[in-house]
Amino acid sequence: MAGNAHLDDILRIAAFDDAGRGGNPAGVWLGTALPPAADMQRLAHTVGFSETVFAAPEGDGWRVRYFSPESEVPFCGHASIALGAALARRFGDGCFTLALNTGSITVEGRVAGAGVAASLLSPPTRSAPAPGGLVDEALALFGYSLADLDGRIAPALAHAGADHLVLALASRALLARMRYELDAGRRLMHRHGLVTVVLAWAEHARLFHTRNAFASGGVLEDPATGAGAAAFAGYLRDLGWPHGGRIDIVQGEDMGMRSRLSAAIGPEPGSAIRVAGTARML
Repeated sequence: MAGNAHLDDILRIAAFDDAGRGGNPAGVWLGTALPPAADMQRLAHTVGFSETVFAAPEGDGWRVRYFSPESEVPFCGHASIALGAALARRFGDGCFTLALNTGSITVEGRVAGAGVAASLLSPPTRSAPAPGGLVDEALALFGYSLADLDGRIAPALAHAGADHLVLALASRALLARMRYELDAGRRLMHRHGLVTVVLAWAEHARLFHTRNAFASGGVLEDPATGAGAAAFAGYLRDLGWPHGGRIDIVQGEDMGMRSRLSAAIGPEPGSAIRVAGTARML
């Protein structure tokens, strides 16, 4: 039987915050059974965060679905971190299995004072070179040119539970100037089946600054994107980038919502990426 869902039941949690500030806010709903999809979509739109996650017990774990203000998304990293924080606060530190629409992941939460340290193990990753036509469309959308790209990290389609286009830029200044028209971005992402476009700049081999355009969900930009971080880390592994087993990502800085994510990268091609950070109640 589907559960009832009310706005007052939604927890508001900032995931991947930086020393108690910034982070990406997510809505979290916990109940005994998931509400109808139309109710979840309505609540996600009302909450207005880039994602709201709905979770109900199923077997030894939790059945979860993720909704942006405009549509359901297959996987959301920062909402999973927020859910892990909510479960740890309610049930104690532990590892929780989450059943997605396709496949499953785990999320861990450990209460640490006013915050919660959390991590997720992503779905398997894969990547492929981005088609030239898509790259041209995306560069035109953002007002960049081929000369603005970092030649070491070729444009790619990267996947870790959802599909992302990766464009690596040659300077921090180029990243800071990211601009695009929301409706045009929505059309491009829907046409190519993308959840976000990951714009990245490498400060050095293991530290990246990123911005994630999320027009597909009706949001201009996401301040912290765990799914995008996992997909990007998986692509770097496929590329042979010298990651040393881990990368750190600063995101949201240009929005005034500085966030920090870390991604542990195992050697096995296609294997899951562990993305970690902290979360706090809002």
